Amino acid sequence: MYNTDIPNREELPSTAKLIRSTIIAATVALVLLVTVVMPAEYALDPTGAGRLLGLTEMGEIKEQLAEEAAADEAAQMVSVQPPAEQKAAEAAKPVQETASAPKPEFVPVEKEPASEPIPAESQWQDEVRVVLTPGEGTEFKLTMEEGATARFSWVSEGGPINFDTHGDGGGQSISYEKGRGVPEDEGELEAAFTGNHGWFFRNRNDNEITLVLRTGGDYAQLKKML
Repeated sequence: MYNTDIPNREELPSTAKLIRSTIIAATVALVLLVTVVMPAEYALDPTGAGRLLGLTEMGEIKEQLAEEAAADEAAQMVSVQPPAEQKAAEAAKPVQETASAPKPEFVPVEKEPASEPIPAESQWQDEVRVVLTPGEGTEFKLTMEEGATARFSWVSEGGPINFDTHGDGGGQSISYEKGRGVPEDEGELEAAFTGNHGWFFRNRNDNEITLVLRTGGDYAQLKKML
C-alpha cells in the first residue's frame, strides 16, 4: 500500500501567502455582505449596488412579509372585550347635559349659480387594473421630484387589501403609511426626496381581487415595479 509523501517545507505556502490569502478572502466576503446579502435580506443598501442589481426590492419585500406575519400573529393574540363589559363601560361614562341654544334667526340667502362639475376622468393621468390571487403582491411607483405632489385613488374590488406607501431614491428610503384590510383609499402623496414613491399591495383574502389604481398630478411616470 502506497502512502502519500509528506510535502517538503519549500512546497508549503509561506506565512505571508497565508496572510495575504486570508485578507483577500475577508475582503471578498465583506464586499459580498455589503453589496448582496444586506440589500437582499435586510433592504439595507449603503453602496447603491443592491438597487442596481434589483436586490434591494427583494429585501424590502421580505421585510414587508415579516412585518405582515408579525402583525397577523399580534392580531390573533388580542382578546375581544366581552359585550357585558362593554355595556358596563358605556354605562359608566358621564353624560354631559347641554343647554339648548337659542335658534338663530333665518336670513334668506340668494343662491349662486352652481358651476359645472369637472368630470372625474379629467383628474387622472394614469389608471391601472391588476388581478391579484390569494397571497400575491404587486408594487407601483411614481417617479417624482422632491416636494412634488401627486393625487391618487385606489380601490380593491372583491375584498380588502394590505398596503404600504413608501419611497426610495438616492440611497434614501421612507415609509409614509401602512394599512391592513383596507378596501379603498385616496388622497395626495408629497415626495420627501427625488426618487420613486408609491404603493406595495398584497392580497390576504382567500379569493382573487381586482386592484384599480388611479393617479394624477406632478410626476414623470407611473411604473409597475412588481
